[in-house]
Amino acid sequence: MPEPAAPEPTPRPTESPEAHPTRVAIVGAGAVGSTFAFGLLLSGLAAEILLVDANARRAEGEAMDLLHAVPFAKTARVWSGPIEECRGAAITVIAAGAAQKPGETRLDLVRKNAAIFRQIVPAVASANPGGIIVVATNPVDVLSYLTYRISGLPSARVIGSGTILDTSRFRMLLAEHYGVDPRSVHAYIAGEHGDSEVPVWSAANIAGMPLADFGRANGIGHDQGTLQEIFESTRDAAYQIIERKGATSYAVAAGLVRIVEAILRDQSTVLSVSSLICDYYGIDDVYLSVPTVLGRGGVERTLRLAMSAEEASGLRHSAELLRATIDTLELDPR
Repeated sequence: MPEPAAPEPTPRPTESPEAHPTRVAIVGAGAVGSTFAFGLLLSGLAAEILLVDANARRAEGEAMDLLHAVPFAKTARVWSGPIEECRGAAITVIAAGAAQKPGETRLDLVRKNAAIFRQIVPAVASANPGGIIVVATNPVDVLSYLTYRISGLPSARVIGSGTILDTSRFRMLLAEHYGVDPRSVHAYIAGEHGDSEVPVWSAANIAGMPLADFGRANGIGHDQGTLQEIFESTRDAAYQIIERKGATSYAVAAGLVRIVEAILRDQSTVLSVSSLICDYYGIDDVYLSVPTVLGRGGVERTLRLAMSAEEASGLRHSAELLRATIDTLELDPR
């Protein structure tokens, strides 16, 4: 009896970005990058986590340590490698650069970190022209604009972490004042992630009630002086933390995980991230933060907040300061 014919081999699927496991690359394995990697591992959002750092042994050590957490977390491949291995990553998060020192503003960092980005960004874009870049390094708005200009990527696929952290701090402090869960507070910090940032009081609410109305309904005084102190504590929080522990890491890492989640899960989530702003209260061609809808393709659109005249003026002032700093980068004219 003749032997039965061997079954036809199952055809291999055509290779495409969608056929690969979800890869997130992290360039910069310092305090922010490594903490973000840990949060990302715990979240289960990425099947592959790549760590890249100029100090290859540091990246290797962080990857080894993270791998040892896999049995307690979510299954993922974690490794370190050269920047060329960013290829195929859905998102590359850049957290590399000099850290902010006590007494130093974020904008003081610009020349040092711009020089580093001029080396990193073209290499990432060359290895992974189809991916999204999320910038976490300060000054984040200026470096996000630089990344957009030198990467060759569409602006929708270059995103800065922006004021996602400031907004979180703002909501937390307002929640403490009004005695509610921070997740029930809806308020935004707009503009620069830095000293010129703008609290958008006119849009702040709890349970759909403006802060003044919520305070009156619940017997909590609406003291503008106290609210100003809350904003100042929000704005200056990084300086206070850096003075005490040398760097901020946990909250910004949590914010980065939230950005990555919104993109990978195509959630159309509104987050206060830094993106290219055009025709927004007279602001053009600068990266800064306003409420922004994020989905699988990156920035879907920015939302035009109904701001007071004072808030809009503050936002324009923030944009002017950022534009003046961007102009010092001496980018080629377009």
